[in-house]
Amino acid sequence: MDLRDMKDVILEQAKKYNSFYLYEERGIAEYTGRLKKSFPRTEFLYSIKCNSNPEVVKCVFSQGFGADAASLGEVRMARKWGLEKEHIFYSAPGKSMEDIRQSISECTLIADSVGEVQRIWSVAEELGISVNIGIRINPEFSFYDGNSHPSKFGIDEAQVYELFSRGDGDGRVRITGIHVHLRSQELNGDVLAGYYENMIALAKRVQAAAGSPLEYINLGSGIGIPYGPSDRPLDVEGLAGRAEELFARFRRENPHTRILIEVGRYAVGKSGIYVTKVMDRKVSCGKTYLILKNTLNGFIRPSLARLVCSYGGAANGCPAPCEPLFTSGDAFEIRTLKEDGAEKETVTLVGNLCTAADVAAENVTMPRLDVGDVVIFTNAGSYGAVLSPAQFSSQERPAEVFLRESGEVAVREMPVW
Repeated sequence: MDLRDMKDVILEQAKKYNSFYLYEERGIAEYTGRLKKSFPRTEFLYSIKCNSNPEVVKCVFSQGFGADAASLGEVRMARKWGLEKEHIFYSAPGKSMEDIRQSISECTLIADSVGEVQRIWSVAEELGISVNIGIRINPEFSFYDGNSHPSKFGIDEAQVYELFSRGDGDGRVRITGIHVHLRSQELNGDVLAGYYENMIALAKRVQAAAGSPLEYINLGSGIGIPYGPSDRPLDVEGLAGRAEELFARFRRENPHTRILIEVGRYAVGKSGIYVTKVMDRKVSCGKTYLILKNTLNGFIRPSLARLVCSYGGAANGCPAPCEPLFTSGDAFEIRTLKEDGAEKETVTLVGNLCTAADVAAENVTMPRLDVGDVVIFTNAGSYGAVLSPAQFSSQERPAEVFLRESGEVAVREMPVW
C-alpha cells in the first residue's frame, strides 16, 4: 500500500474518525491474484478469522477463494456471502454438539479429535443423514523435522490408522479428506516445499489405510508476508513451480483429489493500515509523550510486541514468534503524513487507556506532530481489529474503511457503548 496515493483518503476519513482501519481492494486483488496465477490448479481457502470485515471477506471470496472457518459464525458468514458447502471447511477444536448440529449440512466438517468423530456420528444419527467429513491430523513430522510433537490440534497420525482399521460402521460418517496445519508466517520457500512433500506422502499413507482415494487434501497455511525490515518476501512463484510439479505427479494417480491451501494474512495483511489521531502532547521529566486514540484497544499488536519484548527471553531481547499475537518487535512501520524535511523529535507513543501497558512505541524519532495529526501503522490488514480488546474501558471504537478500486469507500462504524 503506497501511502502517498492514499493521503487524500486518509485525511478525509480522519476528519470523521479519530481512529480507523483502512483496507484497500486493489491490494487484496493483487495478492490473491498472485496466488491464483502461481498455483493455477490449486484451490485456496481464506481464513476468515484473520479479518472478518464483511467488505474484505466479500472481496476475497469474489476472487474464487473458499472459506477456512474456525467457528459456526464463520460458517454462517461464508454461506451468507454465497459459498456452497463444499467450499467451506469448518476446522476448530472443541466444537459443541450445537455447533455440529447447526453446521453439518452447511459446510464440510473437519473433526479435530476421535471424540468429535463420534459426536458427529451422533448428530448424523439424530438427523437421519449420512455425512462425509475430514479429519485434522497431527502428523509424525513437523515443519522443521521428522518428529511428531504434542498438540492441542488434530488426531495423532497413529490414531488415524486405528480409526480406519475399525471400519466405518454403518457408513453414516465417512472420512473423505485430511487437513494439517502446523505453522503460519513462513517465508522460507524450501521449508514450505519440504512440508508439501511430507503432506503428499501423508496423503498416500492415509489413502492406503482408507482403501480409497481422498476427496481433498488441505495443506493448511504457512505462506507468510514480510513484516520487519530484515524479512525477505517469500518467492511465491518459485515455491509454486516446485509445488505444482509435486502436485501434478500426485494428480496423475489421483485425478479427482482436490488440493487446498489456506491463506489469511497473505491475502490481506499488506493491504491494510491502522490510522490513529494525536489527542494530546505532554512532557514529563523531559520525555515527550504523544497520546493517541485507541492503541492497545484499537490495534493491539504493536503494544503487545513491545510488551512481549520487554520481558526478553532470548539473546536479542525478543522471544520466538507466537502467531497471530506476536511476530517480532519490528513488525510494523510507523508513518506520518508530514513531508520529508519536517522538524524531527523523539517521542513515546501511548494510548488513551488507563493502563501503563498501553504503549505502542517508545523513544522513536518522528516528524514533530501536533494534536489532530495522524499516526499510521502498516501491516494492519490481518489480525488487527479481530484481536484488539475493544471493550476495554468502553472507549469509542475504530471504524473500518474499505477503499474500492473505483475510489468509493464503504465504512463499517462500530456501535457506541
